[in-house]
Formats: sequence, C-alpha cells, structure tokens
Amino acid sequence: MVAVSIVIITRDQSEILVECLDKAKLITDDIVIIDNGDTNNQDYTKGCRIFKKSWDGYGANKNKGVLAAKYDWVLSIDADEVPDDALIKALHSLNYINPTIVYDIKFRTYFGDKMIRFGSWGKDHHIRLFNRNIVRWLDTTVHETLVIPPNVQVEKIDGYLHHYSVKNAVEYDVKNSLYAKLSAVKYFNSGKKPGLVKLYISPAFGFLKNYILHLGFLDGREGWQIAKITLRNTRRKYRLLSQMQGIKPKKQVYKDSFAIEY
Repeated sequence: MVAVSIVIITRDQSEILVECLDKAKLITDDIVIIDNGDTNNQDYTKGCRIFKKSWDGYGANKNKGVLAAKYDWVLSIDADEVPDDALIKALHSLNYINPTIVYDIKFRTYFGDKMIRFGSWGKDHHIRLFNRNIVRWLDTTVHETLVIPPNVQVEKIDGYLHHYSVKNAVEYDVKNSLYAKLSAVKYFNSGKKPGLVKLYISPAFGFLKNYILHLGFLDGREGWQIAKITLRNTRRKYRLLSQMQGIKPKKQVYKDSFAIEY
C-alpha cells in the first residue's frame, strides 16, 4: 500500500465502481467515497470510508473527499474509471516526497464496448494525483477545475485510467445536454458573453478539429457520433447562454489564472 488517499464521487454507478474499487484496494488502505446516491451497505464497498453528502457540484464534492482523506497525497478517480496494472505499478514506485509535483495520467476512453483511439477522446489525459496542501479543486458545478500554482511541476506517469464514459449515443447526448445547461449557467454567472464566434464558429471548428484534424473518423460510427453530439451540445451551451443575457449574474464562479478546467 502507498500513502495516497483515493477519492471517488459517485451516484448509483455500481457496475463500473465494483471493478474500480477492486483495483483501488491494490493501491491504498484509504478509499474515500463521497456518495450522492445509494452505494452504502454494498459488499464491494467494504474497507472504504463512505460519506453521504449533498450534491454541490463536481469540484465542490471532490473537495469534500479531499478534506476527508487520510493522506495529503490524493488520487482523484471517477466512479466510471478503472486504473490498469501498469498505473498501479507506477503509483507504487513513486516516492511522494516533493509536494510541488503533480502527476498527469493518460486515459483510455470507451464508447460502449469500443475503446476510442482518435479524436479528442483518444488524446485524453488529466492531472489526477496531487498533494492537497498545494493543489485544490475549485467549487464549480461542472467541468471540475484544478488550481495549479505556478511553481508546480507536472510529470507524466505510466499506465492508464480506463474511462467507461457512456454506453451508447443516446446516453452520451443526454449527458452532454446536462453539461451544456450547467456550463451555460456557469459561464453566465462568471459574466462570460457568447458572441458570434462562440455561437456559430466554435461548434463547427470543434467538429472539424475532433473529427478531421484529430482523425476521429478512424473510429468509425462511434467517432462520427461523438463528433456530431459534441457539436450539437456546444451549440446548445452557447444558445442557452445567449438566452440568459440581460439577467444580472448572481455571483462570480471563479477567476483564477492558474485554473486547469477538465
């Protein structure tokens, strides 16, 4: 076991969470689950510390887990993500001495049973291992955001987190529609304006970048569905933001030049 706390936020995601926890138990003796649904009293959660918390957004709820962690080093994993053996081995090889280092982890993302090799999904990676005394999550409702001080060094680590994102196109569209609404509210509260570029050019450019420049078309039907649905919901996000203009924002969500948004 290594002196790292694994923090997971979840809501009724037992299907992948079972495998996630099996692998997590090979890494650490401290697994913190921030539960917004009903994962209590399950056999596969034995040995984990479960905290029933209200939903205050992705970043806010991840911070609840960070505060409850036993160790200062935190590995943040979502309930639909599974570390592979190479990543587990790499985590055991780190010395965890320098708190000003964060670790960038590569992802392998799945659309149903198919691993996506191209497009934006094929290049996915995120900083997920950090020291809580140096790095924190911003309390945002969507697209959780890490605040990385300028003196922090980013290092890559071997292995992958396998992300079982969605089962099919319908689920992906529903999920993206929700994110579009949450993002519109977030942008509105921070005073962001949609503009003509965001409304009309950004969605089309995003599609071309994902599907053509990053070779998303090589993933076949799934690559087309990912690019098409992403285009649709980028448009939806900025149209919703446009409709909200004229209403005074209630608060600023964040303004931090060192924020890394996922």
